[in-house]
Amino acid sequence: MEGKTIEKSFDTQYLKDYLIDHGVKPSTIRIKVLEYLLKNRIHPTAEDIYNAVYEDIPTLSKTSVYNTIDLFLEKNIIQIINTGNKESRYDIDTSIHGHFSCNICNRVFDFDIDSIEYDKSILDGFIINEQKVLFKGICNSCK
Repeated sequence: MEGKTIEKSFDTQYLKDYLIDHGVKPSTIRIKVLEYLLKNRIHPTAEDIYNAVYEDIPTLSKTSVYNTIDLFLEKNIIQIINTGNKESRYDIDTSIHGHFSCNICNRVFDFDIDSIEYDKSILDGFIINEQKVLFKGICNSCK
């Protein structure tokens, strides 16, 4: 499943409660970044987030966006996706799933990893703290 823009509207109170529930003090910048991430599940870069939120907050600095991203990562509101390209991407969906990164268009797609078969006995006795699955190649649109 490719990342997509969601038409659903999120009212300010919902966004504030979401942040508070995750241990984050709401601010205008944090609310706008969260709203953008919830509405645009496209695995944006920090630059994408900055450009989108800047439209609503012309006094916004890139440092404020990076600080917000760092806080959201710390509070598990988002996860980072390192595709090996220059820029990291961010995903508001923190559930366990895999990503496919296209080498041509650089889009990132989500997929369910429950269907991946591997010998789970290889990991018997291991303590798994984090799970990341990334495939790279050429997407259907680019091939």
